[in-house]
Amino acid sequence: MASTSKARKFQLERWLVPVLIIGFCAAAYAVSTTFKTMPPILKRGIQPADFPQLLLICLVLLTGLMIWLDPVQVRDRIQGTVWGTMAMMGVFAALAGIDLFLALGVFAASLAAFWGERRGGMLALVGLIVPASIFFFFDGVFEIRFPRGLLTNLWYG
Repeated sequence: MASTSKARKFQLERWLVPVLIIGFCAAAYAVSTTFKTMPPILKRGIQPADFPQLLLICLVLLTGLMIWLDPVQVRDRIQGTVWGTMAMMGVFAALAGIDLFLALGVFAASLAAFWGERRGGMLALVGLIVPASIFFFFDGVFEIRFPRGLLTNLWYG
């Protein structure tokens, strides 16, 4: 009897992660359909909703491949690093309301420190280079502007 309940628990946990990923993607896709579209005459690249929707579709497809080719094998309880990472995502979401660029920098550096990086120079590099690369890639290549915030107002004027 005990082995049956344990097997049922592992079966639930096996499907929990993929279902949560797909559920998040579905919710984010629904939100992305509310983005305003650019008139064709002003459009210089992709529509604002196209890129996030493409990423979300890729995530769902990769999750489906994960379920099919490499199903989750639950053996242990969720570790503290997972809970800490999820807490940092909450801090990221809170800081994103102030400035997305600042939130990216703090999240990248704190995540690297939480996962074991102890060199201060490397943490500073991760906290500066990663968000700057993301910012300039999206701003220059995709011509997608970040939301206004403390630091982005300095760049956009």
